[in-house]
Amino acid sequence: MNLWLGATPAIVLTAAAVILLLRRRRKTGLTVLVGANAAVLIVALGLLMTALNAIPASASTTVDLAMQASSTAAAVTAPGAGGTALIAAAIAVAGSSIGAAIAVAYTGAAALAAMSERPEMFGRAMVIVGLAEGIAIYGLIIAIIIIGRA
Repeated sequence: MNLWLGATPAIVLTAAAVILLLRRRRKTGLTVLVGANAAVLIVALGLLMTALNAIPASASTTVDLAMQASSTAAAVTAPGAGGTALIAAAIAVAGSSIGAAIAVAYTGAAALAAMSERPEMFGRAMVIVGLAEGIAIYGLIIAIIIIGRA
């Protein structure tokens, strides 16, 4: 909890800088933000890979270390091992949610445009938007299956 309270000023300053950058230079500001997000993503993936491949250090003999390394490698390569299944489930939910958001954005705008011309199109338009929302539910179902097999 204290970590978030300490990070609040940095988050507020970053948000203010982003808003200022986008107001002054829209195209170049967007390019800078995409580049910064790509850099943060690469660093985060590097940290994630480092954390997943880390072997806990202990003050034992080399035989114990070799046994720990083999058991850790077996645990990491086993299907659905520990955090790997949770990461896979998170990726499934995040990817399907982003896809559903994009689909709803386009179909929702088209549905509103169609309903403004012909109000009787409401039922058909909502079915199309509902189908787009179903993408997120499919991702959630896949995540539940992945966690259930872990």
